[in-house]
Amino acid sequence: MGNASSMLTQYDIEEVQEHCNYLFSQQEIVSLYERFCQLDRSAKGFISEDEFLSIPEFSLNPLSKRLLRMVDGLNFKDFVSFLSTFSAKASVQQKIELIFKVYDIDGKGKVTFKDLVEVLRDQTGSFMTEEQRERVITNVLEEAGYTRDCTLSLEDFTRIIDHPGLKMEVEVPID
Repeated sequence: MGNASSMLTQYDIEEVQEHCNYLFSQQEIVSLYERFCQLDRSAKGFISEDEFLSIPEFSLNPLSKRLLRMVDGLNFKDFVSFLSTFSAKASVQQKIELIFKVYDIDGKGKVTFKDLVEVLRDQTGSFMTEEQRERVITNVLEEAGYTRDCTLSLEDFTRIIDHPGLKMEVEVPID
């Protein structure tokens, strides 16, 4: 897949559509490709950390450093796959898996109390004290039947975060 939208063939579009589980229409994939080409300023076929940070919504996100671990060096197919998690059509489980990866700081498939506090620190900055953060996380864990000494797997994390009152309405506009 080259760097001009005219280089995106019907086969490429269908392949990307399949790769992202059909969460984007063919027209949305073409729009995403055009955006990808704008971001890939050096036309190398992938987007670097600096290029991702040129997206204002991304660079202003308090979790951008954590997200960069997941997106640095993505080619177009992987870029679309990553963005598909933010689609209105993505399942709650897909969104939870992305959130889990944000919290899984060392990438080992487990989330610790320290990881939870660290992400909350990134989100709250100076608006909360360390003691308040720890108290919030401890309360959430205890309400779900866990302690601060637990190490959470994706299944545990899902059990905590996937409850009826939680809205997972994070979306990225295509146009």
